[in-house]
Amino acid sequence: MALRHSSRDEVGGLAQEVVDEIAWYMREHKISRSDLAAAMGVSAGRVSQILSGDENLTLRTLAAVVDALGARLEFTLGDAEDSASALRDGEP
Repeated sequence: MALRHSSRDEVGGLAQEVVDEIAWYMREHKISRSDLAAAMGVSAGRVSQILSGDENLTLRTLAAVVDALGARLEFTLGDAEDSASALRDGEP
């Protein structure tokens, strides 16, 4: 089974997508960064780092954010048209 090679743009795009979803959830549930910081037991500055999109968001950090929000994280791994054709054509 061939693994898909991601460029930095794709990885950064995924991280930004996750941060955008967290920000959306916070807006919808009227949760401030200060509220999230208190629930996580971290500083507001740390929450700002996490939500900046520049942070290397680890699974542990993501789990802590989701837990503090009282939310559930779901994701689906599926074929993307461009990725599937690139694998068939032998492109990285």
